[in-house]
This record gives sequence, C-alpha cells and structure tokens, in this order.
Amino acid sequence: MSSEMLILVLLVITALGFDFTNGFHDTGNAMATSIATGAFKPKTAVTVAAILNLIGALLSVEVAATITKDVLKIQETKGDGAGELVAGLDAQKALLIIFAGLIGGILWNLFTWLFGLPSSSSHALFGGLIGSGLAAIGFGGINWAGITHKILVPGLAAPVIACIVAATSTWIIFKITSSIAEKNRDAGFRYGQRATASLLALSHGTGDAQKTMGVIALALIATNHLDARTVSSGLPIWVVLTCAFAIALGTYLGGWRIIRTLGKGLVEISSPQGFAADASSAAIILTSSTAGMALSTTHVATGSILGTGVGKKGAEVRWSVAGRMAVAWVTTVPAAATVGALCFWLGHLIGDVYGAITIFAILVAASAYMYWRAQQNKVDHNNVTDDWEDGSGTTVPAGEEPATRPASV
Repeated sequence: MSSEMLILVLLVITALGFDFTNGFHDTGNAMATSIATGAFKPKTAVTVAAILNLIGALLSVEVAATITKDVLKIQETKGDGAGELVAGLDAQKALLIIFAGLIGGILWNLFTWLFGLPSSSSHALFGGLIGSGLAAIGFGGINWAGITHKILVPGLAAPVIACIVAATSTWIIFKITSSIAEKNRDAGFRYGQRATASLLALSHGTGDAQKTMGVIALALIATNHLDARTVSSGLPIWVVLTCAFAIALGTYLGGWRIIRTLGKGLVEISSPQGFAADASSAAIILTSSTAGMALSTTHVATGSILGTGVGKKGAEVRWSVAGRMAVAWVTTVPAAATVGALCFWLGHLIGDVYGAITIFAILVAASAYMYWRAQQNKVDHNNVTDDWEDGSGTTVPAGEEPATRPASV
C-alpha cells in the first residue's frame, strides 16, 4: 500500500470517528426534551433517533456538496486546470490538511461532551478544517465567501430565529389550550412530541451525516478517486452507507451528558414546550438542508428550547447555563482551528505517512483520556432525568460526583 493510500485510509477511519462523535454529541438535539417530559423512555428515544438518523442520512447530498466546495480551496474550479489541485498542493498535503482538521473537530466534540456542553459539531469540523487550511496554504486556501454565506451567517441567525419561532409557538399553544386541564394537556402533547422528536431526528440525519460524507468526498477528490463535478448528483454508495451507520451508532449510544443539559439544565420543560421546540427545530433544519446550508442542529435546538422558556409565562430559564453554552459556541471555531493547525504542523514536520500516524496516535490517546475522565462521573440513561442542581456548574446529578470531578466550564 502506498503512503498516499495509507493516509487516505486513516483519514476515512478518522472521518467516520468524527461522524460517530457527531451522533452521540448531538443526540440531545432531537431527544432531550422528549426524554425530559417522559414522552420517550431514554433507551427508546436513542433507538428511535438512531434509526431515523440512519434513514435521514440517505435522503440527500446537498450539504455534502457544500462541504466539498465552500470551506477549503484545494481544487481549481474554472479554466483549463479545472479539477486539478491548486498550485503548491499535492495529494498527500491535501489529505493531511483534511486529516488534521478532522482531529480538531473530534477533540473539541469530546471536550465539550465531557463537560456536558452542547456545542456545534458542525462548527467544530469547520473550525478544524479552517485551522489546518490556514496552516498549510494560508488565507487564500479558505473559501471565505462560502463560509460566510452558507455557514457563519446561518449559524448566527439560526438560534435567534429558532428562539423566536419556538417562543411564538409556545405562546400560541398555551393560549389555545388554556381551558384544558394541565394533566390532560400534557398527556396529549406527549403523544405529539413523539412525532415531532422523530421528525427532528430525521432532519438531523439529513444534515449532519452529510458533513462527514462531504469531508470524505473532499479527500477522494484530492486523490483523483472522485470528480468534484459529480458530487451534487450523488456520492459512492460506500461513503453514504458508512457515514449513515456511523452517525446512527453514535446516536444509539446516547450523549447522555448533553441530553441532560438540554433536557434539564436550560428550562424545566413540559410536553407542550417540548412539542413546540422539536417542531420549530425540525422545520428550520429541513429547510436549511434542502438549501444546502450546513446549519448547526445544536444551535437550532438550543435556540428552540430557550424560546419555549421565553414563550411560557412564568417559566424558569437558567441563563447561567445558557451563558456557559454561549461561551462554548464562541470558542468552538477558534479552538478547533488551533488544534487543526497544530496537528497539521506536527504531521507536516514529521512528514509522509509517519506524520499522519503520529497525529492519529495523539487523537486516540486524547480521546481515551477524555472517555476515562467521563467514566469517573458518569451520566447515563439511569440518571439523565434526575433533578438539576442549580449553581453546581456540572451536569452530574447531586450525589453522583466523586471528589475528582472536572471543574466546571
């Protein structure tokens, strides 16, 4: 096996690893509210979400096409040299850029998961790619227009729009159902919430799994295994299926720490609020996926959940938790970009396949450490709906934290 092919294999494995972390990191986006209100039992919720993420991943490639052309400029798109790598870039260097970017995205996903912070997996991926791209080919290697119009602007607008839509929906729901007994109303909306949560899980699959498909497609384009002009018409079936199954498996394992933050930490949510949040998020995400916008499902879902607290009179919104999440959102792109850049520099310094193996080993070691730390203060389906302890600064339920628990973020 050539050095280039070995790096490509490591890259595909790492991309599927990112897809897996994306699945368990973002399970809460679809199922946190339905678990919190009792519409779904925890294990049932993640099973349903996994199946629907799998189906959703097979429905479209519009977002994947966005990833191949709107983040990095590694290939000429016009003129006689269309389809060739840009000047000063060979296939191996292009692979290392993508590889390092993926590592930046994965490590930020795991770090925020460890602290139960629902940050954006999408922005972590883009940040990692931007950082490694800057380190390798400078500002000219980044498609700033594409990032601005299809990633940053939608990313900033999405939580605000979701909050407004969910707040309005929540207010209307409680206004219309004000004469219905609370017990009957909540029971009825729990049934409806199963449908809206399922639709949200399906929409998550249509957007997020495609981001990993796009990264793998970018690597295949760089090594002349795929023609960039054919991406919008479809991807190799093995790319679609492996990405679909990777995100489904991650979803099934359940990102319980983040599910707990979204379901219990932001708002003490009732089933009418959960219904409004899930319906609002699904509508926004499906619309953006159709338009090829790589929207953050985390930002949309979080904005919707906050909106339900704003839209319900007398609801308690934990703004301190929202503030910690906002800090994570703001730092996601620069933090992942820093890791991506450092990984590229290290891999490039060592050179050839040995550089790729070295940064892959760093990824495995750092991932194993964060998993070990998480097991010291475990959150799972047994305690995910326990009462939230205000002021604790941790997602771990009261009485569960050992003396060595991580400091709050």
